[in-house]
Amino acid sequence: MRKETEFFIYLIEKYAEYRNKTAPQILKEWDENHLTDFIYDMYEIYHVERLENAFKDIDSLIATGKCAWQ
Repeated sequence: MRKETEFFIYLIEKYAEYRNKTAPQILKEWDENHLTDFIYDMYEIYHVERLENAFKDIDSLIATGKCAWQ
């Protein structure tokens, strides 16, 4: 399994825990917002940051469609 895929699974599980939801619920939300591929592709940034920073960015993406750092 690719390191990006391993991290994506870890990220979605931790984000689901943070949101008090299941990983399938989060994946559905990301898919509905057309964010899944974008979040997966953010590996280079998200894996070196604190998870809370990734969570803040994902929350911003869901709310506004823009990254928190843009």
